[in-house]
Amino acid sequence: MADDTKSRTAHLDLDTPESQIETYMHRRAAPAREEETYLDANELVLNMGPQHPSTHGVLRVILKLDGEKVLGTECIIGYLHRGVEKIAENRTYTMFNPYVDRMDYVAAVSNGLGYCEAVEKLLNIEAPPRAQYIRVILAELNRLASHMLWLGTHALDIGAITPLFYTFRDREEILKIFEKYCGARLTTHAFRIGGCQYETYEGFEQDVIKFCKFVRPKIDEYETLLTTNRIWVERTRGVGVISAADAIDFGVTGPVLRASGVKWDLRKAQPYAAYKNFEFDIPIGQNGDTYDRYIVRIAEMHQSLRIIEQAVGAIPEGPIMGKVPKVMKPPVGEIYHSIEAPKGELGYFIVSDGSTQPYRVRVRPPSFVNLQALDKMVRGALVADVVAVIGTIDIVLGEVDR
Repeated sequence: MADDTKSRTAHLDLDTPESQIETYMHRRAAPAREEETYLDANELVLNMGPQHPSTHGVLRVILKLDGEKVLGTECIIGYLHRGVEKIAENRTYTMFNPYVDRMDYVAAVSNGLGYCEAVEKLLNIEAPPRAQYIRVILAELNRLASHMLWLGTHALDIGAITPLFYTFRDREEILKIFEKYCGARLTTHAFRIGGCQYETYEGFEQDVIKFCKFVRPKIDEYETLLTTNRIWVERTRGVGVISAADAIDFGVTGPVLRASGVKWDLRKAQPYAAYKNFEFDIPIGQNGDTYDRYIVRIAEMHQSLRIIEQAVGAIPEGPIMGKVPKVMKPPVGEIYHSIEAPKGELGYFIVSDGSTQPYRVRVRPPSFVNLQALDKMVRGALVADVVAVIGTIDIVLGEVDR
């Protein structure tokens, strides 16, 4: 053994410190590492986004691939972060109201409804019945507009361009009603804390009823184009499957959850505004795949029309604004209020310290929470299926990043 050690150190200088000699001997004794290849053929790491059109915004998805098969994903977000929650802490309750329109900018009306009702709970006030009915009508029109935009862009991701033209044609009629009502088409700032600032314009009810009659057969046209289309079915059926148990574990809500067979809708489970006065069904799926999520959203569009028609025919007379203090100083406390936005549960957690500005505001955005299920849904799928699954989750990065 001594001879072996002597042979190993024979070429070292006699003045070399003992610690260096020990290190050298350790390296000589360690087994040789396998030679690494320049590119590992077994796993390829690919960046999808943040400028990829099918990520529906500045979302970066890191894909780990084995050929065309997805081994895993990682979502990198934050490219659109503007610090909305921190802004809320430096604005009065009224001043912050328009900011929420910029989160899910495809469903600005729903954002405003959730925030206004949360502050109203904190102030212990209630919007008048007339305002509640107007809120429901505009929120359901917004749900239709959101689903139409989703369907057109989702179909385009998968390769069908005609549905985009159809849905944008019909969505334009909703935007015209919004524009007549409050002057805005996209970031529709329709509501105020305590009710609605604007009374319905002359002919509002007639325009809404006319739209409902116009769009109902158009939704059937969407189904004619896609529901039994062989390519559409092959690209969506059995793709992005998530079970009811997994969806609940991930906190998934909205159409994505209902497509997995869970009958959960806040408009029924925890009624707000005037939803308790209307009859409508909760569409659910069975397989939890991309095809079922498409079917659920199509069915939801029909249910929204049912709600709108009931509400328009029963709008009560009276004021559109409740008694709200000019300077809002909610009592010390906290409140969490959530609504059923087009993409799922949209919640607002507000902490009041008794001043004119909220001490803390926390938004629970459905797009952000639903996106965390992406990895579970695409593992084992193909790269092309990742595009379909991102589309079927229906995310808006303004809401994910905030």
